[in-house]
Amino acid sequence: MATPFQDQLEVFDNSFPDREYEIEITCPEFTSICPMTGQPDFGTLIFRYVPGAKCVELKSLKLYLQKFRNEGIFYENVTNRILDDFVEMLKPRRLTLESHWGPRGGISSVITIDYEENS
Repeated sequence: MATPFQDQLEVFDNSFPDREYEIEITCPEFTSICPMTGQPDFGTLIFRYVPGAKCVELKSLKLYLQKFRNEGIFYENVTNRILDDFVEMLKPRRLTLESHWGPRGGISSVITIDYEENS
């Protein structure tokens, strides 16, 4: 099922689909809104994936992530939603998504999700 922002992601053909290699993408300026307080949340997203037939186009990933700037969503929910959209569009062999959240009230959080094809 497509999510409202998923159509923003663009992919391109992996020139080496038979080779297993890892791509790491770091997005240090991710923002969303805390649904409880309305305050901005600041995070860093780290994608590590082994592509299948497709790779993500980076400008489209940037634009996709910017769509969350005004959305009230919990850390856990946004991390899972991004992973679901990424898997749906790219169908990677493996993917780990980490979201590192800046401190709020002296507490910081890291959310880590692993996905493996056919698991």
